[in-house]
Amino acid sequence: MRGLLTEFKTFVLRGNVVDLAVGIVIGLAFAAVVQALVRDLLTPLIAAIFGRPDFSALSFRINRSVFRYGDFLNAMIAFLTITAAVFFFVVKPMNLLTSHFSHRETPEPTTRRCPWCLMDIPLKARRCGYCTTELGAA
Repeated sequence: MRGLLTEFKTFVLRGNVVDLAVGIVIGLAFAAVVQALVRDLLTPLIAAIFGRPDFSALSFRINRSVFRYGDFLNAMIAFLTITAAVFFFVVKPMNLLTSHFSHRETPEPTTRRCPWCLMDIPLKARRCGYCTTELGAA
């Protein structure tokens, strides 16, 4: 029993399990923020444009079958607004930040080409190690 608890403790405290748990908690909190953004800001904007914030009452009938396409419209609009909000408020700024911080200066060259045999030789070399041509200072 003691070995089982030790093994369980090792499993739970492993880095990737803790990272996954933190990621899920942050993801749930972020989902709440995005849903509030869509519900409280973007949906009223759509309502101002189209005149109604809720399309769930829209339907049509064929014989005795009722097709409630309004629920589908609500789900589609929610999906599009959530994905647009995530794209413009998360993905684009993160791409901009990563591209801004990933620009590193190119390192100084440590080699040069021998003009005779075209092999790479150390920058401070005075003679080519491949063709033994005497070279001037770099």
